[in-house]
Amino acid sequence: MPASEEPVTGTDGPSDRRISRKTVLRAAAVLGTAPLLVGGGVALARDRVGTGEMPDYTPECHDGDAPTVEQTEGPYFKPNSPLRTSLITDSTPGTRLTVSGYVFGRACLPLSGVLLDFWQADVNGAYDNVGFTFRGHQFTNAQGAFSLTTIVPGLYPGRTRHIHVKLQAPGRPVLTTQLYFPNEPRNSTDTIYDARLLMNVRQVGSAKEGTYDFVLNVPQTPTPTATPTGPTTPPTSTPPTTPPGGTWAAGTLYNAGDRVTYGGVSYRCLQGHTAIAGWEPPNVPALWQRL
Repeated sequence: MPASEEPVTGTDGPSDRRISRKTVLRAAAVLGTAPLLVGGGVALARDRVGTGEMPDYTPECHDGDAPTVEQTEGPYFKPNSPLRTSLITDSTPGTRLTVSGYVFGRACLPLSGVLLDFWQADVNGAYDNVGFTFRGHQFTNAQGAFSLTTIVPGLYPGRTRHIHVKLQAPGRPVLTTQLYFPNEPRNSTDTIYDARLLMNVRQVGSAKEGTYDFVLNVPQTPTPTATPTGPTTPPTSTPPTTPPGGTWAAGTLYNAGDRVTYGGVSYRCLQGHTAIAGWEPPNVPALWQRL
């Protein structure tokens, strides 16, 4: 993946760089700074859909003193994780956790085909640095939605409870960030913790459900509100559609099941996405299956 883009976090300007981001984040941790909903919970980007308001970007997660890739990712990132939406099996120990949400662009419109690469500690706070336990990537669907099945990660010295994630919209830079849990005692002492990255988490039986909407710095044109023109008669039937075929081409929106040819070889699309240079079928087996 390419290097992370420079974070865009609201109205912060160059003069703000003179203030240590660690100090700001410590204050946010103590005050619980985050957009809140009446009745509790963190406001989600989806709540602004149709309001005309541009949501804040999802911030990158680093301590601000030396924004290197290693510091942003942490020491446990591994590339080439498997394509999957569940990181657990029936025998995996730990409290079951489902994390779901949407990925939006600057106009609060959903983004399809966004790559999300997750990694986290196990129930004991350990990372698998040999294999790919608790590591996996997926893509948002046509509605910009994602869902991850995992467990609540364990704690290890110096950090609060968290889940790592990298996001990349087609043709855009990578955003590396983390998701946090509310009401964690270590949130107030973790120098990397950022209240803007708090999930909404609720208990469902013996499991937990978390929600979070990411907002990427991807330009979008707001969709105009349709003007009612009176009742219309819906069609009696929907004509059949033919999946895109022919030769693979960058810039084409492909859906799961679409078939193309590249270099004289046929491929079937496994995950919906917008094709870009570098994602040719032979290069991304997570997206294309050779037939």
